Amino acid sequence: MSTKDLDGAYSLETPEQSVALYRDWAHDYDETFAASHGYVVPQRIAQIFRQEGGHGPVLDIGAGTGLVAEALRAGDGDIEVDGIDISREMLDVAGRKGLYQNRIVADLTKPLDIADASYAALVSAGTFTHGHVGPGCLGELMRIASANAVFVLAINEGVFDKAEFGSAFAGLVADGSITPVSFRRIRYYDGAEHDHSGDQGLVAVFRRR
Repeated sequence: MSTKDLDGAYSLETPEQSVALYRDWAHDYDETFAASHGYVVPQRIAQIFRQEGGHGPVLDIGAGTGLVAEALRAGDGDIEVDGIDISREMLDVAGRKGLYQNRIVADLTKPLDIADASYAALVSAGTFTHGHVGPGCLGELMRIASANAVFVLAINEGVFDKAEFGSAFAGLVADGSITPVSFRRIRYYDGAEHDHSGDQGLVAVFRRR
């Protein structure tokens, strides 16, 4: 899998395909996707994070080239942010921007080599979408979140029901692991016309109990 476009990303089926796609795309991802498509999810995530009173240390899930960290640092240049992604090459691009204290290469579908209760906030812009990661990773994310940690997670509308995110959140609420989830609807793109310009997502906002 090496088709460097949104449809190629949405058609991913395995972690190995993700590694290959983003290895090839990393060097020009910001220009050929984020800028050209008017991708504004990172800014929306940062805005909601600030509205919720979020603070560091923050884990940026599916950090990529660091677009969420850039948006977070635009509001607080001293905030402590770590980035985790399956693509070393994407994180290398983020590293050249000096955005993260730590860059963690890891597969979110497997146990993470991160200590319990490490983060006061966990955010994500583009991980919970077609061809990427489903709700199976939420248990590990709960483990590495500290008590009262805020979560701000963008979830593509097209996969929310299909991947059973609603059931996963309901189970966590019922178990007393998280507060009831509130949702914000956001547009993914602004100021550009393309096949996906009308795409929307739900941002799940909740706290670890």
